[in-house]
Amino acid sequence: MISSMTGYGRGEVTKDDITAIAEIRTVNSRYFEMASRLPRTMTLRENEVKEFIRSKFARGKINVALSIIHENTNEVPLKINSTAAKTYYKLLSDLRQAVKLKEKITLDHLLKFTDIIEINEFEKGDEKEWSLVKEALRIALDEAASMRLQEGSELMKDLNERISAINQSIDTIERTAKIRLPEERLRLEQRVKELSVDQSIIDNKRLELEFALMVDKLDVTEECVRFRSHNKFFFEAFVDNEPSGRKLNFLVQEMNREANTIGSKANNAEIAYLVVGIKEELEKIREQLQNIE
Repeated sequence: MISSMTGYGRGEVTKDDITAIAEIRTVNSRYFEMASRLPRTMTLRENEVKEFIRSKFARGKINVALSIIHENTNEVPLKINSTAAKTYYKLLSDLRQAVKLKEKITLDHLLKFTDIIEINEFEKGDEKEWSLVKEALRIALDEAASMRLQEGSELMKDLNERISAINQSIDTIERTAKIRLPEERLRLEQRVKELSVDQSIIDNKRLELEFALMVDKLDVTEECVRFRSHNKFFFEAFVDNEPSGRKLNFLVQEMNREANTIGSKANNAEIAYLVVGIKEELEKIREQLQNIE
C-alpha cells in the first residue's frame, strides 16, 4: 500500500507518577528530515529517537515533540556540581580582587555558568523515562502511520483512475497509428505516380523500401508496449510493502519520455491531441507523487 507523507500522531503513557507525551507531525519532503523538541533528560537520546522514527518512516519532514511530567514535584532530576560552583566562585573572587571591584559575588553571578546545575544521572540516562518515551513514541508513530496510509489510499484511487485513462489513450493511439499505415502507403504511391510522367519507370523495389522506412518512422508500437509496461509496474508499486514514491516518480519520467517520442513520430493531429492529454495527466500524477513516501 502506498503511504502519504502527511500525518499526525500523539501518544501518552503514564506509570508510577511519570507521564511521557509524544507528538509527531509529518509533511512531504524528498528525504528523511527530523526536527525535535526534547526535554533536557532526553537530549542525549536524540539520535536514538531519530533512529526509532526512521524505523517507521523512510521519507518526510518529521517534527517530534517529547515531554516528561513528574507528578511528584518533590523529586527534581537536578543536582548541584559543587566542585564547579566552588571553582567559579574562586575565579570570580580572584577577578574581583584583580580589578578591585567593590561589588559582592552573588548567586546570580554563579548561575550564569550553566554547568553548576546538572541533570541528575544525566550521563547514565533514566531508563525508566526512556522506556515510557519509547512507548509514547510508538503510539504516536502508529497513529501517524495510520493517517498516512488513509491519505495514501485516497491518493491511490486518484492515481489508479489517471493511469487507467492513460492506458485507454495508449490503446487508441496504437489503433489509430495502425490504421494510418495503409493510408500513408496509398498516399505515397499516389504521390509517386503524380510526379512520374512515365509510370513504367517506377521502381517498385525502391517504392517498397521507401514505404518500409516510412513505416519505421511512423510506427509507435514499441513505444506503446513500453508505456504499458511502465503502467503495469506503476500498478504493482501500489501494493509494494516498500516505500514506492521514488520508484513511481522514475516511472512517470519514463512515461513522459515515451509520450514525447510517440508525439514526434506519429505526425498526426489526432494522436498529437491524445499525447497532450496524456502529458497533462502525467503532470497531475507527478504533483500527487510529491506527497507519497
